[in-house]
Amino acid sequence: MRVLACLASTTLAAAVLALSACSSGPVRRVSEPTASIQQLRVRADGEWDVQLRLQNYSSVPMRFDRVALALAFDNGPAAQLELSPGLDVGPESADVVNATLTPLPAGRARVAAALADGAALSYTLSGSLDATPQDGKQRAWTIQRESALSPVPGLPGALR
Repeated sequence: MRVLACLASTTLAAAVLALSACSSGPVRRVSEPTASIQQLRVRADGEWDVQLRLQNYSSVPMRFDRVALALAFDNGPAAQLELSPGLDVGPESADVVNATLTPLPAGRARVAAALADGAALSYTLSGSLDATPQDGKQRAWTIQRESALSPVPGLPGALR
């Protein structure tokens, strides 16, 4: 009888410990965010309207406070993105911020050539994102992102 009582109390204690471990809530994971160009559109005045996609891979919301990125095409400088979006992005989600950029002459020529040829254009974004996880401390994340843009059929002057 004593052995059964001891065994029952040990099993009960183990169950209580297991349940208390579960009550700490969901795991809080903060992961490196990233940025990419969703769309680049050439305006009539030669400036570029850029839709910059900010991706939050964390399990908590993140506030994007500052963006400082160099845009390069085929490893040649094209433009600088300097923004203070103040944008809150939910967990494991993304949002877009719009910016108007003044391209460098080489960047302007490279985009014009890609649009005229109907060809894809490789790009690199490098720099930093300052972001603050919910209930956390602001952190500067280093960004190095390579991707490509292609002309959009039926939308003159646009690359996606």
